[in-house]
Amino acid sequence: MSLPARDEAFMRAALALARRGLGRTAPNPSVAALVVDPRRDPPVMLGRGVTAPGGRPHAEDLALAQAGAAARGATLYVTLEPCARRSARWYGPSCTDLILASGIARVVVAGADPSPFAAGEGAARLRAAGIAVVEGVLAEEAARLNQGHCQRVRLNRPFTRIKLAMTADGFAATPDRRPLAITGEAARGHVHRLRADVDALVTGIGTVLADDPLLDVRLPGMAEWSPLRVILDTEARIVADLRIIRDAARVPVLVLTAAPERAAATLAGAAEIAAVPRGADGRLDLDACFGLLAARGITRAMVEAGPTLADAVAAAGHCDECVRLTGPEAAGAGLAATGPALAAWLAGAERIEARFWGADYAETFVRRM
Repeated sequence: MSLPARDEAFMRAALALARRGLGRTAPNPSVAALVVDPRRDPPVMLGRGVTAPGGRPHAEDLALAQAGAAARGATLYVTLEPCARRSARWYGPSCTDLILASGIARVVVAGADPSPFAAGEGAARLRAAGIAVVEGVLAEEAARLNQGHCQRVRLNRPFTRIKLAMTADGFAATPDRRPLAITGEAARGHVHRLRADVDALVTGIGTVLADDPLLDVRLPGMAEWSPLRVILDTEARIVADLRIIRDAARVPVLVLTAAPERAAATLAGAAEIAAVPRGADGRLDLDACFGLLAARGITRAMVEAGPTLADAVAAAGHCDECVRLTGPEAAGAGLAATGPALAAWLAGAERIEARFWGADYAETFVRRM
């Protein structure tokens, strides 16, 4: 196998490993690192690591520790540029320092890191020390994986996915806005998996009051993957006996509202409350909402709400991916699942995946960066 082909093969394995950490590593990105001895035939993996839950230790630290002294002269594959410095809140060597001390001879990097703790400095330090550095291997795949982290650093907003479900004729609810049973068990399991790979699940107070949902992850063995649940509630219509509020001690709930005093009086400490200003339309300013999430370290969010909020998120420019689930039955009439802004977004998007989950058809759309 040629060297470029080998680099792609190991980087593909590293990217697959990093994807397994999505939704678990905030405020840091999910990064994977592999230590490989290229002097053996075939090459042998000596250590591997993925960013630990909560963001520490970093992937390079774990992979190099696993490889130990055998890392000397080996190649390190890493899905994001290694950090070159640590923040003042964290003591200990940076990943670049660890690599320099390990005796690694060659570093292969997939994606660049725009954060102030990297931003090209890591690769420059490694090269200055005589380590061969190859950058941009499977860069497009890495960019998609690291999108939330990079957007949080550059744009002060997380990667945001909109999930919507609609009947075969395009409706999300009855004419009087009562919820419809649209998808089956297999598709619902897929939605729970989508919830597990984000840091925050965003919904509107209308959905919470109408459906009384839990919005957690209920796949076997994955309850701890449930993300922060964020409720957008302009007028503080929240009530304390909702299931999601009663469950807040197990999985945290954050209420974003323009009436924080009223929400605080209603919830009496049962959930966290944050004040957000109104936008020009009188509703919550969505730029402020997603900026607040980014400031909290949220890199990936999913909007699981009714058509009104989903359309507003698309109109505000906060949609990076849309997962659309279409059930097999028609409703005949009702509330349209897709508003004008989201329809326009979908018209300019690329469909990257389509498959059936039971009788339900799932499609994933993205806008290329």
